[in-house]
Amino acid sequence: MKFSLFVHMERLDAGQTHQELYEEFIALCEIADRGGMHAIWTGEHHGMDFTIAPNPFINLADLARRTKNVRLGTGTVIAPFWHPIKLAGEAAMTDIVSGGRLDIGIARGAYGFEYERLHPGLDAWGAGQRMRELIPAVKGLWAGDYAHDGEFWKFPATTSAPKPVQAPHPPIWVAARDPNSHEFAVANGCNVQVTPLWNGDGEIESLMGRFNTACEKAPDVERPKIMLLLHTYVGSDADDVEQAAREVSVYYNYFFAWFKNERPIHQGLIARLSEDEIAANTNLSPAVMKANMPIGTSDQVIARLKAYEALGYDEYSFWIDTGMTFERKKASLERFIAEVMPAFR
Repeated sequence: MKFSLFVHMERLDAGQTHQELYEEFIALCEIADRGGMHAIWTGEHHGMDFTIAPNPFINLADLARRTKNVRLGTGTVIAPFWHPIKLAGEAAMTDIVSGGRLDIGIARGAYGFEYERLHPGLDAWGAGQRMRELIPAVKGLWAGDYAHDGEFWKFPATTSAPKPVQAPHPPIWVAARDPNSHEFAVANGCNVQVTPLWNGDGEIESLMGRFNTACEKAPDVERPKIMLLLHTYVGSDADDVEQAAREVSVYYNYFFAWFKNERPIHQGLIARLSEDEIAANTNLSPAVMKANMPIGTSDQVIARLKAYEALGYDEYSFWIDTGMTFERKKASLERFIAEVMPAFR
């Protein structure tokens, strides 16, 4: 099982500048590269300081000059916000800049907040349909002289300019949860990213089951890869682990608040949650975080990850966005590299 870093700029209050946050983002990525991680993933979000990522290709092009070994992935671009010609060209250029290190993760998107602003009237179903039309179109453009007459996009014969370095094209990953998404990804020769959030081992096993079923339904397609993305914290001792569980609990309370899209938002920041509001979400308690995610000492994290490897996951992505201080993120990542990764070599 390979290991990667999933990371963004994130800002829960106005205490830090965006420039400082970008410097911290770069520092974490450089640690991952020096430490022998397989890849770095960063995604796309708009208008929300909770996850600051307006165009992952810009970040990845910068990282291509600052790193030597890691693959560089979009985790993920939001399909309905892209025209196929634009996505094909920008991705190909990033593949050239990175020397053929690009992976492209694509998703339908999740936040109603973003749909309202970039594509009014769009819902998750419509976004998913656009993703299913976008991916074959981008592949066609990379092959060249491709005309498209679909439900959402129409254009005459066009070739991506430029074309990517990797042949036939950079690996494509689809963020999948429901069985139909797994089946679409596998049938179209795409790898799969899964994110069980805080739902625990039952969801992790179920997601692998859906992937395996999709592979069985497409016996003529070479089995793609599957990546598991989870919040992770490697603590120095029991007290440190308990603090991390509390911090991840707060993070998920804000994640859920953004997802519900009901609270006031000012200057890209959602209205602060009170301690009572956080305590009322018992399904997001620190105890649930600790029970359902690899938040523990290095030995405890190793045991969790060994179970995921045994299920068949090809890649494990360390989701570091937690609202913690940079110093705490850095210490956890360094412990993961020094104490956890060697157990899988």
